[in-house]
Amino acid sequence: MKAFFDIDTQIDFVYPAGALYGPGAERVIPKVAALNGFAGKHGIPVISSMCAHPEDAAEFRVWPPHWVIGTVGQKKPAATLIAGCQQIIVEKNDLDLFSNPAVPGLLDSLNIDDCYVYGVFLEYCVKCAIMGLLRTGRKVTLVMDATAHLSAEAARHVLDAFAAAGGRTVAGLSDIE
Repeated sequence: MKAFFDIDTQIDFVYPAGALYGPGAERVIPKVAALNGFAGKHGIPVISSMCAHPEDAAEFRVWPPHWVIGTVGQKKPAATLIAGCQQIIVEKNDLDLFSNPAVPGLLDSLNIDDCYVYGVFLEYCVKCAIMGLLRTGRKVTLVMDATAHLSAEAARHVLDAFAAAGGRTVAGLSDIE
């Protein structure tokens, strides 16, 4: 079964007022909203990862506090939420989607074998998701126009490693329909 993976599109990353805003990241919001809406309309599960950090998260030794549980910055932009459809929110306290121990069982229970991934940021959380999904033996496609990065050079390295591991990319939703 096909599934869409909306990785960490949370207010702290995608809006200029966010604690760890990435310049230009807000451009992915309409693309993510379109992908999530398409999935909902076609009965495709959407797995949306959300970081959920306690106030004393270890990550805060590296980065400023962000995605603190219960804050506005931890929320997803309303446009990326789909009502009445199968959108599964997976919380994590780490960069890696697979740091949530429920993820492998969730993927298996939904019989997911074809993964379309997008979100923020390619060289961090998205990288963990795409490479982790590939390691499980699933087909993984990265949707480029709905994915943001912080460093073009780091993004190129991730894309090279992803392609070498068997991943593929598509430009956008029109390549999926």
